[in-house]
Amino acid sequence: MSKNKVLQPNFKFSFLLPKYWLTWLGVIILYSISWLPYKLQLAMGRALGRLLLKIGSSRKKVALKNLELCFPDMTAAERQRILKVNFENTGIALFETGMGWWWPDWRIKRKFTVTGIEHFEKAKQEGKGVLLLTVHYLSAEIIGRGIGHAHPLVIFYRPHNNPLMEFFQFRGRGRSNKYMLGKRDVKGLIKALRDKESCLYLPDQDYGRNRSLFVPLFAVKDAATTTGTLIFARQKETVTMMMLPKRNDDGSGYTLEMTPALESFPTENDENDVIRVNQEVEKAILRKPEQYMWLHRRFKTRPNEDDPSLYK
Repeated sequence: MSKNKVLQPNFKFSFLLPKYWLTWLGVIILYSISWLPYKLQLAMGRALGRLLLKIGSSRKKVALKNLELCFPDMTAAERQRILKVNFENTGIALFETGMGWWWPDWRIKRKFTVTGIEHFEKAKQEGKGVLLLTVHYLSAEIIGRGIGHAHPLVIFYRPHNNPLMEFFQFRGRGRSNKYMLGKRDVKGLIKALRDKESCLYLPDQDYGRNRSLFVPLFAVKDAATTTGTLIFARQKETVTMMMLPKRNDDGSGYTLEMTPALESFPTENDENDVIRVNQEVEKAILRKPEQYMWLHRRFKTRPNEDDPSLYK
């Protein structure tokens, strides 16, 4: 196993200092709510999301702009409908964080249906490492627990800036999975794949100009798209597949679909490969666009540094 560059955070007495009291209050409230009935939490989340839609003007503008950029042919009424439901799902996501971090295993298991797990099993039988790609769905915190029960993963993630929140986040995200690697631990993820592990990686956000190509994503012709995916996908004896998650419309829980390994991927052509990754990202988002994280400034990095921002 590779040594994790993000050392597992331990409890510190400094967490009891006044500067963390608000964090403690938020954690205690979230923990308490997490034990309420599931459908009640969904209803509370929708109500919170509608409130956020009214007061969250900056994020509302970002989400709406992303929808306009990606779906210029969509009617304004349809974009507003998606925006409203998307904010409701954003509110739900807050409570799903508590579920994902603190729910007992039995409660997680009964809320998840996982299909396509045979594709993992086939890769393992063939002695392959698996690079599992997915997208930033708002339900990510609880989805991470769900997939971990079906097939424990190595998680590539961004540590939280607040040390106390990182203490809880690290333990919550790692409960059902093998171990966690910080987003800068590229060598650690490479070693995990060489050790035939299954590793989760999300290639759908704007990670800046470094190691990126500008290729189409939906109607945006020049979306900064990481080539980091290819570094991992090109490891010897590694296959790449997609995880397609969704929260079920009937409130019964979540469905995770594992796809077969991508055929003839990667190639020696970086541009064609990242275009293909974006095409897979598009398919995943279009399954449930209302559940995707449109609040992120996905197109903040422009092809030329002096190009005006798309978000002004």
